Amino acid sequence: MNDELGLPEALERAASALESDSEAIRPANGDPLQLLDALDEAGAGRVLTWLLCNEPAAGGELALVWAEEGSEGLAPLLGLDPAALPKAARKTLRRLIHNLRSSGVELPAAEPRTVVARLAPVEDGIDEALVTLPDPSGARLLFLASAHPGGGVRLFQAEVDEDLGLRGFEVFEIGRRDARRFLRELSRGKGLPAVSAPPESLRALIARAVAGQSSEHPLPRGFAEWRSQLTETQEDTPTPGEIAERELSCPDEDREELRSRALKQVEAGQLGPWISRLDLLEDTARQLEDAAGGVVVVSGGARRARMAGLLDEALDRLYGDEAGEPAARRFEEAAFVLWKSGEEEDARACLCAARDFREKAPRENEIARAGIQRVLGPFIEKLMGAEGEKAAESDASLLVKP
Repeated sequence: MNDELGLPEALERAASALESDSEAIRPANGDPLQLLDALDEAGAGRVLTWLLCNEPAAGGELALVWAEEGSEGLAPLLGLDPAALPKAARKTLRRLIHNLRSSGVELPAAEPRTVVARLAPVEDGIDEALVTLPDPSGARLLFLASAHPGGGVRLFQAEVDEDLGLRGFEVFEIGRRDARRFLRELSRGKGLPAVSAPPESLRALIARAVAGQSSEHPLPRGFAEWRSQLTETQEDTPTPGEIAERELSCPDEDREELRSRALKQVEAGQLGPWISRLDLLEDTARQLEDAAGGVVVVSGGARRARMAGLLDEALDRLYGDEAGEPAARRFEEAAFVLWKSGEEEDARACLCAARDFREKAPRENEIARAGIQRVLGPFIEKLMGAEGEKAAESDASLLVKP
């Protein structure tokens, strides 16, 4: 026996010794979590027992990683019978139990013993949900996993937008382990962060999106069959963003500092611009182009002033009257994701931004202006550069005669 053998090599030895479990062990390629997904509880117990008896260091490593997965990962460990283990394995087991308790894991007071009653299958009660940050257009993805009456899991994926409503919808029927692996990889993956949220709060979010569905964007095909399951909640059920607004705060004394924090993130491209009304942006771009090419503008400064006026008008159309509420909701919902990702100050900055969209006139809202400038700023600079070159070629004074 070689106590220095790494976990992948130790698992290969286990696969050779445990023929009944080899088809689950080898495809996992030494990944403890993939292995846990592939084995049933009895198989996981056999693999852990073999490792503790033959490769105790690798067995201890495997048990600690599995324990981080909660009750399902702890079940193989708690199902071991110490009396049936060799002395060295019992010693390793005691050390594992001590380490887990020291790290805050709640375990039975007694040593692990054979568990007669098996854990209830996760399918009997699975109801999990994840939500992402808004993408640059302002849409975000929601995932809901619920038990399938015939076995397995129904995984719902919805794309919601505060302006347009429900932009996309799909439903998949997959196995429990596949669903659990998918949700875990999504929450740990790169790209848009995804965090767990109360399932009922996501149903409230879908219900809000459907209630505000744009007449120009009909509900996605296939959604009607599942509408009641995905939108029926108690009337006062908060969305994730409303949970964040309730639990966190944006006090007046911190508001300027938090606003500055949000503004820097918008300018740096870390948040926003979250403008889904592309029709308004395209119309503004055409007006800017016309203004830059007009023959009655006498100076670069006058052209810039005209363009600044067009941006003010665009801000009014994008966020004036009740149109600022969708933007406020986006920042509010982003606050929940950042909060649950451990970025509490950024979350509070988002809540401050949400207040600005609700309370400030669009032209006075620094965050709204930063967002539209991020989208149209390069276009404006390009226009000004081109017009400046033409003016310099024709007349050094920039005076353009009608």
